[in-house]
Amino acid sequence: YYCRHGEKWELQLKGSGKTPYSRNGDGRAVLRSSVREFLCSEAMHHLGIPTSRAASLVVSDDDVWRDQFYNGNIKKERGAIVLRVAKSWFRIGSLEILAHSGELDLLRRLLDFIIQEHFPSIAMNDSNRYLEFFSTVVSETANLISLWMSVGFAHGVCNTDNFSLLSITIDYGPFGFMDSYDPDFVPNTSDDERRYKIGNQASVGLFNLSKLLQALKPLLDPRQKQLASQILEGFGEHYHSRFTELFKTKLGLLGENESDNYLIAFLLKVSLL
Repeated sequence: YYCRHGEKWELQLKGSGKTPYSRNGDGRAVLRSSVREFLCSEAMHHLGIPTSRAASLVVSDDDVWRDQFYNGNIKKERGAIVLRVAKSWFRIGSLEILAHSGELDLLRRLLDFIIQEHFPSIAMNDSNRYLEFFSTVVSETANLISLWMSVGFAHGVCNTDNFSLLSITIDYGPFGFMDSYDPDFVPNTSDDERRYKIGNQASVGLFNLSKLLQALKPLLDPRQKQLASQILEGFGEHYHSRFTELFKTKLGLLGENESDNYLIAFLLKVSLL
């Protein structure tokens, strides 16, 4: 942890080598992607979007072999290491893997730690604390994806390992910004099925939250499970409300008008044409 003004930040090196989570990868990062992460995370921060940040970037002496366009043409590139910071690097996948392996005691202890450290509004002696935690993550994830859409940002790899439990933007990989509105925009050249196209981000967010609920269910009683399912069903309403609010602000629309949604949809369609 790095503490400043009473705040705690977790430091993480990207590209420094293999970790227990590297799977079959080499744990390295190339210079071009490292520069992109540094610049984009700082840009997102100054756009007012919750994000990890880059503290430093150093060029590595190691050569890294990469197939940049996934076409079989492997080339040697210059390596680099980014020191990035965030309030937490815990992801939906951090809980999902424990539930999947049946490590429920560790799951409970980790979840209590996350709540105590990062969700101060939730009382640790509250029997509904996991339910409140889930409700917060659902609403804040809806807010985050709405913010992405408001600036035309496509994450590129929206799986549960890349979705923060604190609802911040993490793990900048094959991201991209739309030059003009296109719901089929895909920045990831390896995403042949277009699973993570920008128009799918809200749906994928809902899918990831359903995986989070599945991981939490062993810790919930029957009543809490039912309430959690209702909370998840409210994700779409949260997202639509925040999305509309952001786009109305862009257009300078004041108050409530039944035609606001029509106008937003119409203008997006015009920009698509």
